[in-house]
Amino acid sequence: MFSISKRSEVEPFHAMDVLAEATKRRAAGHPVISMAVGQPSHPAPQAALEAARAALAEGRIGYTDALGTARLKSALAQHYKDRHGLKIDPTRIAITTGSSAGFNLAFLSLFDAGDAVAIARPGYPAYRNILGALGLKVVEVPVTAETHFTLTPESLELAQKESGLTLKGVLLASPANPTGTVTGRDGLKALADYCAAHSIAFISDEIYHGLTFAGEEASALELTDEAIVINSFSKYYCMTGWRIGWMVLPERLVRPIERVAQSLYISPPELSQIAAVAALGAGAELDRYKASYAANRDLLMKRLPQIGLSIASPMDGAFYAYLDVTRFTNDSMGFAKRMLAEIDVAATPGLDFDPLEGHRTLRLSYAGSQAEIAEAVERIAAWLK
Repeated sequence: MFSISKRSEVEPFHAMDVLAEATKRRAAGHPVISMAVGQPSHPAPQAALEAARAALAEGRIGYTDALGTARLKSALAQHYKDRHGLKIDPTRIAITTGSSAGFNLAFLSLFDAGDAVAIARPGYPAYRNILGALGLKVVEVPVTAETHFTLTPESLELAQKESGLTLKGVLLASPANPTGTVTGRDGLKALADYCAAHSIAFISDEIYHGLTFAGEEASALELTDEAIVINSFSKYYCMTGWRIGWMVLPERLVRPIERVAQSLYISPPELSQIAAVAALGAGAELDRYKASYAANRDLLMKRLPQIGLSIASPMDGAFYAYLDVTRFTNDSMGFAKRMLAEIDVAATPGLDFDPLEGHRTLRLSYAGSQAEIAEAVERIAAWLK
């Protein structure tokens, strides 16, 4: 079953509510371990911190061009050449105030109120909320084992047929939150070709690139110049609070995006852009961080089924375990609240990601330290008994 929504009100983001309660409990002296929010426990790369300190010492931080500095755009173009073998013109790159600003800019520039945009269900709740707040119709397409937990041309066709809507856009994340799905090159190409054939805008969320543990990590840019790619320094680069991201755009969209960005954001933060340039060269340090996530992943993949928590989708990428909790509850919200109150472990109820079936699921983030993740699992194991 798929769902269609056109919301005038933004739905709550329960992960942030859980985080707020966890923060409150921690401040009151409780030994809280948060597995609720996808925030790396590691600091920003040392090179990024040093670059930021040097810039602050000079004291000249100000506005930049609306789409960012030429230096960061050139560094990102080199990144695509090194990692993907692509030659990207730096003028096609737009620096944004986090990936969230990228989504706002893309949706405002591509769609008119009432247009239909497809996203995966379960999927990142901010997609649904931003699209709904802009007056767009959100077509939530279920992703299951039958579709390899990703969108497919066939599932998009079925959604349009049953809804009577014509899609104007498709948004796919790979690796995906919360399912961990990595859509390989063939799957991405099938979607890109389908969108091109039907004049549908294809938006590829690649914010978890660099955090693939199984499967094939490919960028939509390897398959088409028409994709709108959105990425960020938050996850792989451990720079969530720096609020710095980027887009790679078809040439025809650069100026429209720039006009909207000038009005909404003026410019992305210069200090974060300076740090981001340095972070792009910190691969060895960041890969050590990735290895710690891999160890956490291995622990969870082994231990969670042992304590009765079924893994609902592949943990191939990102840093999440999406769990089926129906053995214990059909109220994942209540389950998450009790878990925090009784054993000081914070998790995100599946209702954030799936409004129809999320009462049966729970998401755990394993971006924390190895000691914290191991302790949290043992607390959960004892509690479930």
